[in-house]
Amino acid sequence: MNKSELQQIILSKLKQRHVIAHEATQRAIDAATDEETVPEHKYDTLALEASYLAHGQAMRVLECEEDIRQYQELVLREGEGKPIAMTSYLAVVDEQDNEKHFFVGPCAGGLSVDWQGVEVSILTPQAPLGKALLGKEVGDEIEFNVADSLFCYEIVTVY
Repeated sequence: MNKSELQQIILSKLKQRHVIAHEATQRAIDAATDEETVPEHKYDTLALEASYLAHGQAMRVLECEEDIRQYQELVLREGEGKPIAMTSYLAVVDEQDNEKHFFVGPCAGGLSVDWQGVEVSILTPQAPLGKALLGKEVGDEIEFNVADSLFCYEIVTVY
């Protein structure tokens, strides 16, 4: 299994997100500095709101840059049959035999990429499922709660 290929796909997706965030930031800055947004009276807050949006978008750009940096510096752990840890690739099945694939990464939790014809979701150790899976091995079953819902999975693959 070549996890470095998966790492490159994740990086590509993160770079796409960065471009989109950067473009959104520029649009928000343009809106905040446009002549049309100059306040006409003290209750006209369009320019102020646009500047808040521009600031938020700029923070998102920084977040994207940090995500990219972390994945560029990520050292992949190779080997099959080891307990789940950072950079593990794993598959689980639920009670209805639906299979889900995950990559344990340092950030960008919830991001999904297509790899070898399978949808792989990034899972962080801070997520409830990530916490439940860390240290577990193939054949282990886990249960965890999210918003009063109980989820049960069996681990079928770990790389």
